[in-house]
Amino acid sequence: MWKTLDVALRLTVATLLLTGLAYPLTVTGLAHVVFPRRANGSLVVSADGRVVGSELIGQSFRGAAYFHPRPSAAGSGYDAANSSGSNFGPTAAKLKERVVSELARLREENPDTSGPVPADLVTASASGLDPDISPESARWQAARVARARNADLIRVLALIDAHTEGRQFGLLGEPRVNVLLLNLALDRGSK
Repeated sequence: MWKTLDVALRLTVATLLLTGLAYPLTVTGLAHVVFPRRANGSLVVSADGRVVGSELIGQSFRGAAYFHPRPSAAGSGYDAANSSGSNFGPTAAKLKERVVSELARLREENPDTSGPVPADLVTASASGLDPDISPESARWQAARVARARNADLIRVLALIDAHTEGRQFGLLGEPRVNVLLLNLALDRGSK
């Protein structure tokens, strides 16, 4: 029996070292060599050299001169330590209340915009950390942003088009606009 226990214990330790230490260190090291920017969190650096965010994690923008992201249900909002959706079902009264509240806020902030509010501006993503909005959501907000920046609407729409990413490999996902990158481009253009 001790022999069997000894073999089991050795295999457990060997497996733990292999899969819990050697493999993760190898993959992490390889990622840092092959994809250094991605392996470090796809950090976005401003023109003055400071880190302003990540391409992969959304953040809140509330000023009229900035494009706003999707609502976030992660912690107090875009809290990467508390990634989660709201878990409200489609018939939940709290979801309806939140959507109605968001619609009212969006209509008040964007009085010059007509047409239906895109769904992704009133619903949180599954993680609550989605950094992207649909191109339709960006266009829906363009008049407010142009007015707040005293900029030409055509130029703001051109920036949206320039920052619209297509489907991955031409077929996966939906076209999207990274809110942080778009807002940084606006800031660079307004200076």
